[in-house]
Amino acid sequence: MPAIRLASEGMSQEPTPRDVDAFLDSTLVGDDPALSAALEASAAAGLPSIAVSAQQGKFLCLLAAAMGARRILEIGTLGGYSTIWLARGAGPEGRVVTLEYEPKHAEVARANLQRAGVADRVEVIVGAALDTLPSVTGGPFDLVFVDADKENNLAYVEWAVRLTRPGSIIVVDNVIRDGQILAPAPDDRLMQAVRQTIELMGKHPQLDTAALQTVGAKNWDGFAMALVK
Repeated sequence: MPAIRLASEGMSQEPTPRDVDAFLDSTLVGDDPALSAALEASAAAGLPSIAVSAQQGKFLCLLAAAMGARRILEIGTLGGYSTIWLARGAGPEGRVVTLEYEPKHAEVARANLQRAGVADRVEVIVGAALDTLPSVTGGPFDLVFVDADKENNLAYVEWAVRLTRPGSIIVVDNVIRDGQILAPAPDDRLMQAVRQTIELMGKHPQLDTAALQTVGAKNWDGFAMALVK
């Protein structure tokens, strides 16, 4: 393909998905001090750099806003970056319940949510999600975002179905994993679980599911989105 001139660098070069993400972020998200601070605080605390991208976060926000989601469940908080996006989509009258296994992550997330001005609409529950899900209240949820330990995704999807209603949406992140989903190694429990989750969502009688591949700053991955029937 022809070389494309990148105005920000003043030189011609082959664009990369990361370059495109940078352009999209600056054009469609812009400067957002609360989100930037959340990422910086998470990095300073030593949290892994595995939060959703800005574009993925805004997609979740717009999805929640478009469907009028007022009750949102998130499985996997990390530093609260995606939680901020979900809380914004839910609006001032909405409520987000987010589950986090690591107490340190939850502490960082609470500070980030407070700084972003959405702490009053978010409940952070600490503990293994499979232990805390049975006692989660506030449902049925309009939107569920699953982005936690992949080995338990099958159980998380079943819980998501149980805690939602017909018309709700379930989004599961990281379902492509650089294409490893096609032929996961027999001893790779994580990738086996990712593939089994897609297979479950494809045949589940209460779900109608599609999956989208994504590229960008987070490399080659994707998410599955299911409508609860």
